Amino acid sequence: MARLIACVLLLNFALFAGASAAFASSVDELLAAEQAPPGVVFEIVSGDSDLLGDLLPDVGKDIERLRKRFPDLPVVIVSHGEEQFALTNDRQQTETKLHSLAEELVTEQDVTLHVCETYAGWFGVAPGDFPEFVDVAAAGPAQINDYRALDYVVITLP
Repeated sequence: MARLIACVLLLNFALFAGASAAFASSVDELLAAEQAPPGVVFEIVSGDSDLLGDLLPDVGKDIERLRKRFPDLPVVIVSHGEEQFALTNDRQQTETKLHSLAEELVTEQDVTLHVCETYAGWFGVAPGDFPEFVDVAAAGPAQINDYRALDYVVITLP
């Protein structure tokens, strides 16, 4: 029950905080634009601990498409729901493909990957429980708002 309440509170905060921000409905819209935005944020927030493993391969393909069109485009992923727990060190053995892909995006594709310390803390997960390639932001919604202030386009998934 506490987990459900936490999810609802977090989702409500994320919706409220982002109500006036610029959103792109799809990667295709960005690809059709004449010029690149200052950057792109893929926001992932859900109550599904397996969702990141399902979404990240497609996000990786979308990043490749965006970078083909706009080679120097800054790209960020912010995961701030239950799906972020698939990236913890203790899940590395069971989530080998996900961890490898996430690390590759960060180290080889120059993508910044944030998770939410506040949400993680509600479930006893500390910043040190994530691999070094993951940036643990104090609060996922606040991190997204920082990027919005820089005019990054936010694509909310799923």
